[in-house]
Amino acid sequence: MAETIGARIAALRKLRGFSQRGLATRAHVSYSLLTKVESGHAPATPALIGAVARALKVDVPRITGQPYHEPARQMQQLQASVESLRRALLTHDLPPEDAPPRPIEDLRADVEETSRLARQAKYVKLGRMLPPLLEELSTALADNDHPELHRLLAVAYGGVSALAHKIGYLDLRSAALDRVERESHLSRDPLLVARTKWSRGVSLLAVSAYGQGLRLMDRTRRDLGDDPGRMEPAAISVYGSLHLRSSVLAARAGNGDLADEHLREAARAAELLPSPAPNHYGMEFGPSNVALHAVSVAVEMEDGPLAVERALPLYEHFPADLPPERAGHHWIDVARAWYYYGDRRRAFEALRRARRVSPQQARIHPMVRDLVQTIATAEARPSEDLRTFASWLGLD
Repeated sequence: MAETIGARIAALRKLRGFSQRGLATRAHVSYSLLTKVESGHAPATPALIGAVARALKVDVPRITGQPYHEPARQMQQLQASVESLRRALLTHDLPPEDAPPRPIEDLRADVEETSRLARQAKYVKLGRMLPPLLEELSTALADNDHPELHRLLAVAYGGVSALAHKIGYLDLRSAALDRVERESHLSRDPLLVARTKWSRGVSLLAVSAYGQGLRLMDRTRRDLGDDPGRMEPAAISVYGSLHLRSSVLAARAGNGDLADEHLREAARAAELLPSPAPNHYGMEFGPSNVALHAVSVAVEMEDGPLAVERALPLYEHFPADLPPERAGHHWIDVARAWYYYGDRRRAFEALRRARRVSPQQARIHPMVRDLVQTIATAEARPSEDLRTFASWLGLD
């Protein structure tokens, strides 16, 4: 097998001169879990990865091994897009002068297409489309400082942020988020500003800043108002999504009661929306997403039985209104749920379902790789299907 997350943790720990118990104490994680992760007998949880990275004073990608250097041509194309994205961010105030921008209607259509590609988890196409679009939007703004152009640029930068997060370039994501926040304010759209803060919550999750993330979500909700019943549908969608982000932050912090409270508030907000729920600001908020987050919360708490209980109804009636990116994330969560439940076979089945629904997402997701390696370690003779899946991931 290729190097595992546990092996990277062990190597970095020894480099710092820490014993396993010493690192567990510094990171405030279970000593038993740490030893199992290092030996490959348990999958690393996002909470453990974040806590250990913080204790070792390294970025999370040092632990996960991202960005992955894939032999597959598609993945090579995805990696190649990173430099073009960096260039577009660095030259944002120096747009090309020899190419007049298209009408704003055409630019809007392309920005909407990038959002669709992100929702469909078509990351290779997204990586190709974003750099020239960013340059063209910057050129348009140089000629016409219009709030709508700032809004479009904020959404396009949001695509850069999401893509950088998926493939493990935290510096690029941070730079893109700064641009998203700036352009959101210039768009004069308070809901877009609130959505930016919701997106920032993912970065705070990654660095184990759970308390700070919860405070940011609370503050942003207060800015929107305290009564979703008096809000327009778009504001309800943002408000409810902030509760969903809070639920995951609370679960990652180990506070299940608070996580469930945020889930209940999100469910109440979702009931106020028409059916089917509109996709305001690309947040996919509605009863379906609340149900998926309920599974995520249980998984983050490492409560296998509860996660499976919440996931089983979705097997027969999976929401048709959710895009591949959200569905793929769900089946990765379900795989972890079955593993915590003690059923490796069904965990692997869920991983295969994630691959069918959202192949590019499954291929580059660190939890998929780590779970496959852990399952393989636990089996005396890994099945041919498991070997084939590992090979598809780029693992030996």
